Amino acid sequence: KHYHRSLYRLPVTCQAIYCVMSAVVGEGTITNLSPLGCTIETDQPLPADKDISLRLLLPDQQEPLPIELAHIQWTDGNQAGFEFLQVDTAANLRLHDFIWERTVQRFHAIQADRMAS
Repeated sequence: KHYHRSLYRLPVTCQAIYCVMSAVVGEGTITNLSPLGCTIETDQPLPADKDISLRLLLPDQQEPLPIELAHIQWTDGNQAGFEFLQVDTAANLRLHDFIWERTVQRFHAIQADRMAS
């Protein structure tokens, strides 16, 4: 099954915890993030096509951002791609804000690099 990614994903490095039925089953490092999903380097291979909940430990000084329901779209060794299916409104706003701020910072950094060279 071909998986199409419609939104730009922001390269990040921050921690995530994944849970099944609210029991922590492992943790990993988020390597990219969009409002609709993320890629996580996991501490153990995960099964594809499963539903799971996530806690994203974003570097924005707040408590972990809860993703109530995510679907594991693909796996490749210890990497897994997650699609966010259910995120409460407050968490969703925070996720969008975080990504927007980082995207703007990244854009400005690229512009500054171009001006310097």
